Amino acid sequence: MPYPLFYDKAEKITLYDPLAEFLGSFDAGLIKVRYRDIAEFAGHSCPTVAGAYLMSVHALKALYPDSTPVRGEIKVAFKESLEEGVAGVIANVITNITGATESSGFKGLNGKFVRHNLMAFNAPITSSVRFTRIDTNQSVDVFYNPSIVPADPAMQPLMQKMMKGAANDEEKKHFGTLWQARVEKILLHTEQYPELLTLKAV
Repeated sequence: MPYPLFYDKAEKITLYDPLAEFLGSFDAGLIKVRYRDIAEFAGHSCPTVAGAYLMSVHALKALYPDSTPVRGEIKVAFKESLEEGVAGVIANVITNITGATESSGFKGLNGKFVRHNLMAFNAPITSSVRFTRIDTNQSVDVFYNPSIVPADPAMQPLMQKMMKGAANDEEKKHFGTLWQARVEKILLHTEQYPELLTLKAV
């Protein structure tokens, strides 16, 4: 299945999942998550999906500077409600990476491997998302502002034509190319946009 090749250039996330090891799902419980996986799970690639992935990459690095992040032992908090804006989309991506859920996740085995109640909304924070290690209680706030990366001026008129069903095949393809070009800038060229993603230890 063809897809934009820059997906494969995005930094991969390696996690240790004790439940996966316990159940023999993956050798040593190690799981590797790629941006391509996340785009497939979400059904699309956009600045929101890319941002959720990036926030996870950098937050996990900050919380686990010298060790492998542990899936199922990370709490995630949002300042918005689940229904507000794109919070739900971001939450779905982060759930796929960290295992954290609000109430629908795994309830555990004898009190171990619990995944539900690790995600909260309407939290008293100012950041986009807060990640917290359960074992150390260390937290990091992540601020994400995709408006820093401008869209190609040609995208808006093309989108309008597509929404009206008036775009031809060439225009549809061109719109998709321009859309993914912006996602590529977000994923692979963050150093050019220092205000795109910022972290703050709590």
